[in-house]
Amino acid sequence: MREVKIKTNIIKLDQLLKFAGITQTGGESKNIINMGMVSVNGNIVKERGKKIKKGDIIEIENTERLIVV
Repeated sequence: MREVKIKTNIIKLDQLLKFAGITQTGGESKNIINMGMVSVNGNIVKERGKKIKKGDIIEIENTERLIVV
């Protein structure tokens, strides 16, 4: 599990994926979210604007896990 440090209280899911280097563009983030490849705290999320807060765990297709700190 990799830690991703944010300076704000919340960040949108698509922005987090780009910030963490999982995707290169916002469009790429949107695509993997819409395809159901991303889960937040164990639940698949298809809302790219989902608000992510510190302590949330993001998993991408069971290959990469991030914790927001």
